[in-house]
Amino acid sequence: MKTTALLSPQFGHPLTTTTIDRRELRDDDVDIRVLFCGVCHTDLHALDDAGGAFPVVPGHEFVGEVVAVGASVSDFSPGDCVAVGNIIDSCGTCRMCLRGQENFCEEFPTLTYGGRDRIDGSSTQGAFSGRYVAKSRFVYHLPANLDPAAVAPLMCAGITVWEPLRAAGVTHGTRLGVVGLGGLGHLAVKLGVALGAEVTVFTTSPAKVADARALGAQNVVVSTDPSAMDALRSALDVIIDTVAVEHDLAPYIAALDLDGTIYSLGHLGPVTVQTLSLLIGRKRLSSAGSGGHSYTQDLLDFCGENGITADVEVVPASDVTTALARLRANDVRYRFVLDLRDVDNTVV
Repeated sequence: MKTTALLSPQFGHPLTTTTIDRRELRDDDVDIRVLFCGVCHTDLHALDDAGGAFPVVPGHEFVGEVVAVGASVSDFSPGDCVAVGNIIDSCGTCRMCLRGQENFCEEFPTLTYGGRDRIDGSSTQGAFSGRYVAKSRFVYHLPANLDPAAVAPLMCAGITVWEPLRAAGVTHGTRLGVVGLGGLGHLAVKLGVALGAEVTVFTTSPAKVADARALGAQNVVVSTDPSAMDALRSALDVIIDTVAVEHDLAPYIAALDLDGTIYSLGHLGPVTVQTLSLLIGRKRLSSAGSGGHSYTQDLLDFCGENGITADVEVVPASDVTTALARLRANDVRYRFVLDLRDVDNTVV
């Protein structure tokens, strides 16, 4: 099957409209007409990586409408509204997969783009396209009460913060810190507030204080203010750090109380931590990424029950170059979403 997509043929080349191949439906597949797809920093990394895998069609957090299903699929029917994240397959047999943590698959999960199909070995291409074919286990029903465009970022940014929130047992009375107020951070605030936590936002920008409070944060600290940071020593139980660039973790570790945990989710490179800063108070440094089937379904159910979606700016697919440029400049509150409804020029 062929479909229209936004593809970069090689490093340094912009996304252009072209035709790509999608696999024919297997028994456990779902054929999806893509409606909306979030624009993630991962998409920038893929396009800006001179040593990356090209050609590339980005896009790994999307919602769409089921067009057809494979012979063994019973959970979905044509016309269903569905959501898909950045994992579309896993081995299904390792200890992580058997625990519903396909994101930690010991044979590495198959990514929505830049991955390798487990059956035919082809490279996966993303959802900046008219159609997408995915294994049914990694397709999720869309809560009917939520705006589809605003659900798309839940499938990457949302689940990335949701797994550690759940793993840490954040609930009523938890003193939760959120570092950074971008695509991940604003969802961490919304979800934390809905879980009943007392949320403190750390930001380097005084201009974001009002935004953080509007999202529900009870406390906002400008992290460049030493006295404000010192006032929070040993004040928090859990911290979700969403900052995507290298930065000093020490001030945030100092804000943790006894047995507190900081989850570093944004910057995935090397970090330097003084062991003594963890030793005093028995504190923990952890991380997480994406989400398995169980947590992803849990997130969507919770968001449906609590009316939670991302704050998005929806742009036409034809404006993707502008959206990427603005994302590079951090000029978005808080997630771009591409409207791909006019891109489905599928040729079967």
